[in-house]
Amino acid sequence: MVDDASFLVSREEAGLRLDRFLARRCPDLSRSRLQALIAAGEVEVAGLRPKASRPLKAGELITLRVPPPVPLDLSPEPIPLDVVYEDEQLLVVVKPAGLVVHPGAGHSTGTLVHALLYHCPNLSGIGGVRRPGIVHRLDRGTSGLLVVAKTDRAHRALSAQLKARSVERRYLALVNGRLPHREGVIETAIGRDPRHRLRMAVRPVGQGKAAVTHFTVLEAFDRFTSLEARLKTGRTHQIRVHLSHLGFPVVGDETYRSRRVAGAFQDPELRRLVRDLNGFALHAATLGFTHPVTGVGLEFSAPLPAAFERLLAYLRTSHR
Repeated sequence: MVDDASFLVSREEAGLRLDRFLARRCPDLSRSRLQALIAAGEVEVAGLRPKASRPLKAGELITLRVPPPVPLDLSPEPIPLDVVYEDEQLLVVVKPAGLVVHPGAGHSTGTLVHALLYHCPNLSGIGGVRRPGIVHRLDRGTSGLLVVAKTDRAHRALSAQLKARSVERRYLALVNGRLPHREGVIETAIGRDPRHRLRMAVRPVGQGKAAVTHFTVLEAFDRFTSLEARLKTGRTHQIRVHLSHLGFPVVGDETYRSRRVAGAFQDPELRRLVRDLNGFALHAATLGFTHPVTGVGLEFSAPLPAAFERLLAYLRTSHR
């Protein structure tokens, strides 16, 4: 991590914008963070505090000050973590269903972030004060794999991979209804539901962000389907919204459940097994990406939670 530093602009670097120059010289800091430091007056050029867009001249002296991270108003909590991989740059964890990823309205304690701060105290300041280390998230009711950045360099590189759609993310889901096709692609725009601000919805072109989900059917039951969903984009609630839009909402998902699926749950044992999920039947089973420092391709898999497995086992014996 860069602390206070000084740089001389070479002839080859003359003409570069200040923020681009610093991005080259300080690869451990993201460009957005460097721009924030410039805006905060932490960067000087020849004793002056310029804008990020200022073109540089050969021989100019650039001084950079990186203040210590703002202390978090969060207290680390000894919440158990299921860590499947860890090194100096990142860790990969399996989040249980029911655990909120980061603090928000109604969730000021007991989140994955609180657990991460206990496990890795140096996460402070990486990726934002409220979401230290968080590169991507899973909904509270979803279980499965998450990668967490331990350095700004790792956060920047992993975020870039997500933006470039080069991260492999495969989910296992159980949905209401029997899909008519063995595989397919759902490609729509997703945005905030104008009638329900806590929900997302498929929106007309120009009123949401592009979202692409591929799916493959794995097993069919009398009123349910087990499938694999593969994300090409990572919009909020994407899989849940897309499958509900097709008319096949994820089992246990009360937010996007349609009224017509209620008849599928007359079986009291089935209702009990769904309650035991502590969320809904959606699991991030596979996560693959390129290591942000070594460049080595990494892929991780997480087995289904026991409650999800019990639900599938019951469907195989009683709901064919």
